[in-house]
Amino acid sequence: AVHGETAGLCCGHSLSGGHARCMAQCPGQTTYFLPSFRIAQIDKYTKTERETVVNFFLFLFFWFCPFKQGARGRLRGGVGWEVSLRQRPMPRVTFQAGDPYYISKRTREELLAKWKLEVSTTAHHCPRGRAIGSLSQQPTDPASPTIATTPEPVSIGDGDKTSPKSTESEYEDGRGFGIGELVWGKLRGFSWWPGRIVSWLITGRSRAAEGTRWVMWFGDCKFSVVCVEKLLPLSSFHKAFHQPTYNKQPMYKKAIFEVLQVAGTRSGKNFLVCTVSDDTDTSKLVDTQIKKMIEWAMKGFQPIGPKGLEPPEAEIIPYKEVYPEMWVEPEAAAYTPPPAKKPRKSTATEKPKVKDIIDERTRERLVYEVRQKCRNIEDICISCGSLNVSLEHPLFIGGMCQSCKNCFLECAYQYDDDGYQSYCTICCGGREVLMCGNSNCCRCFCVECVDLLVGPGAAQAAIKEDPWNCYMCGTKHQYGLLERRMDWPCRLQRFFGNNHDQDFAPPKLYPPVLAEERKPIRVLSLFDGIATGLLVLKELGIQVERYVASEVCEHSITVGIVRHQGHIMYVGDVRNVSRKNIQEWGPFDLVIGGSPCNDLSIVNPARKGLYEGTGRLFFEFYRLLHETRPKEGDHRPFFWLFENVVAMGVSDKRDISRFLECNPVMIDAKEVSAAHRARYFWGNLPGMYRPLTAMCTDKLDLQDCLEHGRTAKFDKVRTITTRSNSIKQGKDQHFPVFMKDKEDILWCTEMERVFGFPVHYTDVSNMSRLARQRLLGRSWSVPVIRHLFAPLKEYFACV
Repeated sequence: AVHGETAGLCCGHSLSGGHARCMAQCPGQTTYFLPSFRIAQIDKYTKTERETVVNFFLFLFFWFCPFKQGARGRLRGGVGWEVSLRQRPMPRVTFQAGDPYYISKRTREELLAKWKLEVSTTAHHCPRGRAIGSLSQQPTDPASPTIATTPEPVSIGDGDKTSPKSTESEYEDGRGFGIGELVWGKLRGFSWWPGRIVSWLITGRSRAAEGTRWVMWFGDCKFSVVCVEKLLPLSSFHKAFHQPTYNKQPMYKKAIFEVLQVAGTRSGKNFLVCTVSDDTDTSKLVDTQIKKMIEWAMKGFQPIGPKGLEPPEAEIIPYKEVYPEMWVEPEAAAYTPPPAKKPRKSTATEKPKVKDIIDERTRERLVYEVRQKCRNIEDICISCGSLNVSLEHPLFIGGMCQSCKNCFLECAYQYDDDGYQSYCTICCGGREVLMCGNSNCCRCFCVECVDLLVGPGAAQAAIKEDPWNCYMCGTKHQYGLLERRMDWPCRLQRFFGNNHDQDFAPPKLYPPVLAEERKPIRVLSLFDGIATGLLVLKELGIQVERYVASEVCEHSITVGIVRHQGHIMYVGDVRNVSRKNIQEWGPFDLVIGGSPCNDLSIVNPARKGLYEGTGRLFFEFYRLLHETRPKEGDHRPFFWLFENVVAMGVSDKRDISRFLECNPVMIDAKEVSAAHRARYFWGNLPGMYRPLTAMCTDKLDLQDCLEHGRTAKFDKVRTITTRSNSIKQGKDQHFPVFMKDKEDILWCTEMERVFGFPVHYTDVSNMSRLARQRLLGRSWSVPVIRHLFAPLKEYFACV
């Protein structure tokens, strides 16, 4: 019933007392009351209408009233996890990867005794709580087995409330950027990236030199040493934030989100999280939240500003305690505990296996043993320090493990935009690399490998030397422990030729056909490009009866039609070619093709692999290859060839080999042309594995490919791709040609000579220079294909 002029609705009390009475009984409680109305006004309605009005107000009461729990009871889970339908989230445990430096047991005991003695002695002369803070560390030789370590603090009495510092203060060169500060850092090839200044102890590496800082990058949690000149405070967000990179790279987006989360926590800025339901698009909610965070950062991190971004004291002092269990011998850390016992037939106990990957400190210790003549360098992997050596390093005296071999196969022919290798020549890694100053060399060596194998300070000496010739093209063959193999070119060729971990049956061999029985060849070319295959067959003098090509690029089709006078039958998209089409157009004697490499090359950070994107087009080649194979009982010669990049993942290469049932051969066009172009070739062509030999007509130097009056600055150019900046050479991005005392790019006719094509081969349909370069960047090297197709003259009719 409704009493009085105002119906009071409060925390469970009777409605008859009205609002004032409830306020007296429930101080501090939120009270809701209904709008005033006269009883006489209700009496004029019918009974059904009165019930409807009362039910409506009761609905409002039960919907909005907090029931003695306050307003927070309206949110799901707000009154406590015990009565909420939402599960309690798992506790978030944070940890820092890496363990302390290696230190021998004997040396550790001596140092601990010395530290305790010094602390106990100093305690009598210094105020309490200051003795341990004065202990200092000096960086030691990275090749030494005793690496600079964190001293173990002495326990403090109950009366002492001061926490000791286990390390001396870092970065006291007066140039700012202390431990814990949020910064922007700049590395070569990257936009300004957010990070956090950390102690060298966290990185597991040596101290940073004066004027440099250790930075842990947000997004991937990796570490780099960065000069202070390449650092900016996070408060310079509006200057360093790069919107195109944010839209393009998911890792950059993740880094921005993480650093702004930390900044918001420090500044006390809370970003409300929207309620998530089954119909909610989580990605849109996250994007909305990040957008709000970026807007807050762009406006100067208000209301506190840059002052609120300062690190708390807990981050400035990275280590307050050092636990004894953290000090372990590397031999003990290198073993994994045996697995839990399970029912098994054999009762023999299994020995624990040594880890394949040994940390950097063990690598330094093993190298030190090599210097002391206690160990042979061939018995350790010079790339990572593993003792599980499976083969010899192809370039330097030393061993190599299986995991480093896989990395070498993937990265040895991976080049950055500046034309240099993406990773170190020794370890296929490295945070900071030294680039060779020889214009015809494109190798890099990381600072860690140089200082470890050549000697301490060798990296700094190389930086000061200009130009610096690397350890592959220097006059000496030995630099410290880094000794170049005398036969490294042959070893490198065998390394890529015998890198197969799968054994297949040898391909079927066809005997040469008698001259009077040879017939013209019939070719099916998938992903044909600019008809390189037909051009080479004509140059070799092989008669072509039919050349069926699958191609979707209009510019490529135009080049093929014009240059081969309509002798090519274009059939469109390879995915639309059916078995019926093969039966109508065939039979075929040669099937060739090279599917797009965009999603296979590890140079592409957004690659999708073999089973997604354009990588799946390989299976179209595999499908049509099986459709064109001779039927059982047909013994006519049948050949095929598939091409793709060398810089692909080991797993993708293994899967391609498994489907094609053969291993590839690696051929680099630099042996027969003026450009680097390493490619894998699968096939059953006769003599595919024979040595690559240049002919007298091949243009091996860039100068041979240039027009009159132009001078080459380099003997050979880097791999020419579809990107315009692939023409630039060296770490300084020079153009490869001099003309009238000025640098100049390669002309299209000169690029055609580099690839082995006739001059003006792509000069059709008024195509631009960049369009012609794209066609050439996707094509094959003519001298390489001639090398592979030459044995076919023994099987098919010639002109």
